[in-house]
Amino acid sequence: MSSAKVNQERLILDGNHLTLLDVVRCARKPGVRFAISEDALPRIEKSRKWVEKVQQSGEPVVYGVNTGFGSKATVSISRNNLKQLQRNLIMSHSAGTGAPLPIEVVRAAMLLRANTLIKGYSGIRLAVIETLLQMLEKGVTPWIPEQGSVGASGDLAPLSHLTLVLSCDPHEDEKSNSGKAYYFHRDIEEWELLYGWEAMEFAGIPRIILEAKEGLALNNGTQVSTAILALTVYDVNQLVKKADIAMAMSLEALEGISSAFRKEIHQLRPHPGQVKTAQNIRRLTRGSKLLDRRPEKVQDAYSLRCHPQVLAGVRDGLDYICRILEIELNATNDNPVILPEIADRNKAISGGNFHAQPIAFAADFLAILASEIGSIAERRIARMSDKNLNGGLPSFLISNSGLSSGLMLAQYTAAALASENKSLAHPASVDSIPTCENQEDHVSMAPIAARKARKILQNVSKIVAIEMIYAAQALDLRMQSMNKNNGSDNPENILGEGTVIAYREIRKHVPFLEADRPIYKDIEAAERLVNSDTLLEKIESAGIDLV
Repeated sequence: MSSAKVNQERLILDGNHLTLLDVVRCARKPGVRFAISEDALPRIEKSRKWVEKVQQSGEPVVYGVNTGFGSKATVSISRNNLKQLQRNLIMSHSAGTGAPLPIEVVRAAMLLRANTLIKGYSGIRLAVIETLLQMLEKGVTPWIPEQGSVGASGDLAPLSHLTLVLSCDPHEDEKSNSGKAYYFHRDIEEWELLYGWEAMEFAGIPRIILEAKEGLALNNGTQVSTAILALTVYDVNQLVKKADIAMAMSLEALEGISSAFRKEIHQLRPHPGQVKTAQNIRRLTRGSKLLDRRPEKVQDAYSLRCHPQVLAGVRDGLDYICRILEIELNATNDNPVILPEIADRNKAISGGNFHAQPIAFAADFLAILASEIGSIAERRIARMSDKNLNGGLPSFLISNSGLSSGLMLAQYTAAALASENKSLAHPASVDSIPTCENQEDHVSMAPIAARKARKILQNVSKIVAIEMIYAAQALDLRMQSMNKNNGSDNPENILGEGTVIAYREIRKHVPFLEADRPIYKDIEAAERLVNSDTLLEKIESAGIDLV
């Protein structure tokens, strides 16, 4: 099997073959339906039967089944209190704060948690997993505050907020303790924030009374950190291609030299990402009349000439992060794990699979990679803005410079975003603060790392959008100059095969700047274009495949 099976918007989960594309599609498309692979059912049943045996007999002593949690692992819990133990765990650990996580992040986390439970080593009932999948199918998304997790033991607080909606008290269920959840109204395609119990009632999903181990199986894992990282790395992978488009337009706008992107150069230092980037620039600028026009220029500035070498590190680094995710998406990462096959009497093994250090390192690395996309793009923006560096174009790419300021402040904005990214890129994973009476004395800070990477992505999308605005403006000025000389006013006769498509698309959203106007509107319009798939789809539908 190459991936989780998909059949007409139906994803079959087996705990072993979930892909990044599966996660993105399910997080962002509420209509996907789910099924559990028949092959997974015996594993789920075996581990649950062993937990139920312990629940009935009280032996052996198993962490989180008949003991307290964390530093209270030595406290024995009577059989009569095992259900209340799990509900208490979820209520007490619902201690997050801050703005809510985006709905797509929570949906991704729900899918990831279901997938790891389906692996069959968590000791949870099939009915609980099915409830989680029903929530995904029927549009119930728990409201989860973004702050409160240190990434070990897993994402306890955010996953507890998730479970608060799914579960109810075994005795007197106080509805106000059901948390909050968004409910998706399919008829109007809008989300409404409700109490958890209300959202579940709207969807027709009964809330579950948790049995032994089930609260711990639901809140002890890396799924929130991994969900943020997964969606962010997917988006950065897409943004890299758009950064190549912006760079190709800037290269033409600055009448750059094409030889720096020749295949022969990059074969001599064949980092895969470098070869791919140079190939993209060649494809986008093929046929351009703006390149190699100035024989007096021997070589371009680094921000143009070294773009493939810089993005080599970005692209190859992204490949590494995706390999980490391939493992984590299909990993068992709660504690303890139930291993029915082993000969030991106690089949619950305590370990540290919940520790999110691999995710924390990957997220911090992603933050650095994304920052660099923005850093080099800002330098190209600055060159186009500066009359001393832009090859004869007016200051800030506006006529009557002085009376008019043109795109002056857009470069300030790009510089501010690039500088902010430098602070955000400081690694969270090098920090650790002990928790739980020093039982949990080393933690990963993975969710902080992942959230910072996501913020950097948002900033870099804005920088790339600003570069596209600058490049389109500079290209118009170049073409106006050329038209005076040869009378041609058709961009298709002047620009590269790919850059002309990008130019035309940008001009649908951001008109040529003839006089000063509020630039924030242009930035917002260009950012929407960058964040959509339209630009890539238009270019690739023309037979220009970007890698």
